Amino acid sequence: MSRYIAFDWGAKRTGIAVTDSNLIIATPLKTVETQGLYAEISRLMNDAPCGGFVVGVPGLMVGGHTDSSEGINQFILYLEKTYPSLKVHQVDEGDTSNEAMSAMISGGMNKKNRRQKGTLDKVAAAIILQRFLESR
Repeated sequence: MSRYIAFDWGAKRTGIAVTDSNLIIATPLKTVETQGLYAEISRLMNDAPCGGFVVGVPGLMVGGHTDSSEGINQFILYLEKTYPSLKVHQVDEGDTSNEAMSAMISGGMNKKNRRQKGTLDKVAAAIILQRFLESR
């Protein structure tokens, strides 16, 4: 099997998470500056086979629109156009930031590490990916 790559897209930073090859566990991978995201995706695609993408979308369940909706939609179009053989799954990202913070605290991460820019983003991406895995 091939792994899935998930994104918690943001205008400044994007969190990235990946599954194991058995599609059981979602793991936070890294956070990148969004301006360098396409190059990072290309590197990830060269590293290991990919079975598809998962993108966190705000308000998906209720049909809401946020400030980031347009950017996320453009990102999804980029993935679909650049990697047409791979499906792009959309998952509601509602409350993932709060869940990510709770997970970091309960996991024993110290306050200094929790405050690092981007830590929250990659953990939120892993939560989005885990939601996808559980819904399959």
